[in-house]
Amino acid sequence: MNPIALLLPEDRILLDLDASSKKRIFEEAGQCLEASCGIDHALVFDNLLAREKLGSTGLGQGVAIPHGRVKGLKETLCAFIRSRTPIDFDAPDERPVQLIFVLLAPEQATEESLQILAALAACFAERDFREKLLAAPDAASARAVFAAVNV
Repeated sequence: MNPIALLLPEDRILLDLDASSKKRIFEEAGQCLEASCGIDHALVFDNLLAREKLGSTGLGQGVAIPHGRVKGLKETLCAFIRSRTPIDFDAPDERPVQLIFVLLAPEQATEESLQILAALAACFAERDFREKLLAAPDAASARAVFAAVNV
């Protein structure tokens, strides 16, 4: 199994989330990671929001990869969110975003986080990959989409 799928258990996959803004997505990501990993949801929210203020993490093609490095974090944490309706993410193509992959890495894990970001960007660049995630009926199916890629 590839490293992305290993970092993404089913309980960190939220499908068809009703959210109307980036902030709401970040709140939901924080709640999800707190429930799954015990990390404080406010720390997740604050970290993602601070990173987003530096520049949009929207990639284009309906995808965003909000990410950050967190002091004191022991391992890389991920969550995947598919929004029910597209959200403005200030993406370079000006299209709203529906597929959001959240990545938080330990402060010192610069190389690892860059490798994961590059692998994610390559996956999301593929139309077939995006379409499969949009069509996934449940978390297990979405995880299988991530597990099937060769990164």
